[in-house]
Amino acid sequence: MRYALKNFTGGEVSHSLAARYDLQKFLTSCRHMENFLPELHGPLSRRSGSYFLEDLGAPAVLLPFEFSSDPSQNYVLILQEGRIRVAQKYGYVRDGDGNPLEMEAPYLAGQLYDLDYAQSGDVVYLAHTAHALRKIMRYAHTDWRLEQVAFEPSISQPASVTVAFSGAAGGYPLRYKVAAVNSKGESGRASPGLNPNAKHANDWVVGDYATVTWSAVAGAESYNIYREDAGAFGYVGTSEGTSFRDDKYVADVSDTPREPQNPFAGGNNPGVVCFHQQRLVLAAPAAEPQKWYASRTGNFEDFSTSRPVHDDDSLEFLLASGRIDRIQWAAAFGDLLIGTAGSEYKAIGADQGVITPSSLNVREQSFWGSIKLRPLIIGNSVLHVQRQGSRVRDLFYSLERDGYAGNDLSVMAPHLFNNHIIRQWDYQQAPGSRVWAVREDGLLLCLTYLKEHDIWGWCRVGTQGGYRSVAVTAGEFEDDVYVVAERDIAGQSRWFLERFMPSWRGRVEDAFFVDCGLSYENQEQPIQTVGGLEHLEGRRVAILADGSPEEEQTVVDGQIELQHPAAVIHVGLPYVSLVRPQTPEADLQRTGSTLGAARNYGDCMIHLLDSVGGKYGLQPDRMFALPFQPESYGLPVPPFTGFLSFTPDLAHTPEGEIWFAQDLPLPFTIAALVLDVK
Repeated sequence: MRYALKNFTGGEVSHSLAARYDLQKFLTSCRHMENFLPELHGPLSRRSGSYFLEDLGAPAVLLPFEFSSDPSQNYVLILQEGRIRVAQKYGYVRDGDGNPLEMEAPYLAGQLYDLDYAQSGDVVYLAHTAHALRKIMRYAHTDWRLEQVAFEPSISQPASVTVAFSGAAGGYPLRYKVAAVNSKGESGRASPGLNPNAKHANDWVVGDYATVTWSAVAGAESYNIYREDAGAFGYVGTSEGTSFRDDKYVADVSDTPREPQNPFAGGNNPGVVCFHQQRLVLAAPAAEPQKWYASRTGNFEDFSTSRPVHDDDSLEFLLASGRIDRIQWAAAFGDLLIGTAGSEYKAIGADQGVITPSSLNVREQSFWGSIKLRPLIIGNSVLHVQRQGSRVRDLFYSLERDGYAGNDLSVMAPHLFNNHIIRQWDYQQAPGSRVWAVREDGLLLCLTYLKEHDIWGWCRVGTQGGYRSVAVTAGEFEDDVYVVAERDIAGQSRWFLERFMPSWRGRVEDAFFVDCGLSYENQEQPIQTVGGLEHLEGRRVAILADGSPEEEQTVVDGQIELQHPAAVIHVGLPYVSLVRPQTPEADLQRTGSTLGAARNYGDCMIHLLDSVGGKYGLQPDRMFALPFQPESYGLPVPPFTGFLSFTPDLAHTPEGEIWFAQDLPLPFTIAALVLDVK
């Protein structure tokens, strides 16, 4: 029986599915997939290596800072106990003295994973229930500041408000309030003014008027004036100067000054943050885990209200359910989506419109629950992690139910999630539409996900040591994936900032398939001694020199010695890419199911794309090299595309196990396998 495996988008699935060849996903999946990434079109490609950027000195958690699609405007924030640093593609952002740019921060090491964040332009808000809300602001490439949010209007209130009355004294306290307005139309707090010996406006006679004066406010373009009427302050006019004459104007009590409010005072710090419809949404404050608040429209740090209520006023909502389920995340997705420990909700305005204090409808959408992990928005779906921390689900709008539905994206690979928790994740749109997820034990998982084509498959990304954090920012041609890797160097744990290299294309000399590695290139001055490897002291490293792999060496005194001088060199920790496809099974017309039947393989073929090297075998520890041939002796083997024949040495067994690997620092992509099963 000739059996073709030509699609690997199903990724790695559990061994418990070994007999489920009736499933559509079975035909596209593998039993084991490590350091191979499923491509959207079906092939398996060896993942690129990681480039060493910085020795962080201590555990760290990464957050992306993306100002625009311009890579030069994008950064990665490095959060550590007591400090925050900033990095870009080639390492730290440094000040004029060459020191890493650093901001003091109040966060402890154990709090970093629980920090929630939301970005608007050059400002990133950081939320944690143990600390007051803070924001990171970028003023320039080397000017970054961390400040505590004051929850005050963006413009100050006027001082020294006085009221003079022109008519005869009457013993009535004539009260006014004055609020400054900036160029954006944002109104600040109103300041009161009083004349205790005037008359009520209804008692004014011809020639009576009141003059209100105040001190100028920096940044104010105008001032709104309000007069008290029946216990409420109503709008009477606007002035561009610092005085206003009230000639008995009607006080509009439907337009009143803002009433200041700070729902997060007294340590009631929010733990969840996002933006929605020009409002800053803050949720799960320490004393109110089921409550969420939204700022005034267009004024993120103003939670004031009015009497009567205006549509642009701040609002609050309590998710009343049978259990006290803390809000774990919030995301703007057309609707405002809110995930709690027990349910998922959507918040909408009237007729699916804008949320306002008088137009708000919150409905439960599902009852899976979530852990405290920021969701990922991918196309028309939202991905979140179920409350046990061991299931990944998507949410998408379903026309049939006029609400949100979702699938368990980990149902085929429970062995990758059971008894584990995803600590952090991020989404890489290009290339390949991939989710990178860090497990608590340091294993990095990768999900290839494209819902519109029903593509979703997991693989594992291993390295010497473990991954502790991941963040993705937009790059020039591909999104940049940054990781914090914990590695054992000379018997001590070290934490490195590394960046996965872009997908390899072009010359084999440029192939970068080592971890925590560095490169050297100088066509006019080849070298034989490679230094600068102090971060890998005492470790065995893989070497690619001018496109040819050399024998692994141990780094001594931060350097290695090549066999021959080379112009293009890549040095770093070796890693193995390993895959075991599914055992071919079928229902035959004469003999029935092949399940459990002994089999072996005859002449087989592997279809490779731009590959060099590679092995095959019955077990990972007993493998044979694929038959590559150099074009010329002494030159690197050029990348090969096409079919190679091989014959596995396999006894008749029911398992029919066959493995493929690449352990050289070279590219390897499997497009298809053609197996002759006997």
